[in-house]
Amino acid sequence: MIYQIRTYTLRTAEALQQYATVHWPRHVTSMPAFGVTVHGFWTDHQAGAHRLIALLSLREGTHPAEFTTAYVASPELAADMQGFDVSDIVDVEELLLDPVAGSPLA
Repeated sequence: MIYQIRTYTLRTAEALQQYATVHWPRHVTSMPAFGVTVHGFWTDHQAGAHRLIALLSLREGTHPAEFTTAYVASPELAADMQGFDVSDIVDVEELLLDPVAGSPLA
């Protein structure tokens, strides 16, 4: 299993609040159909950061780039994001992680 941390930087505190409380909870139910489980998502504690950090895992055989391409083009994501101005997402960073033996998520 591959884990991924995704960090989304939002334009404003208001955009972050909407993204974190309305749209990311929708992703929790839509992503599994694409081979991805959401383990949690958080907002950055640093004042003024406007960042949401999500921890995902990808099922065996799910390639991160292929997931992203399919999900971005999907009606599921369109429904998840309805009512949100995606131009308020100013940056997305992805970090792939391999669990180490003994890790609770290994």
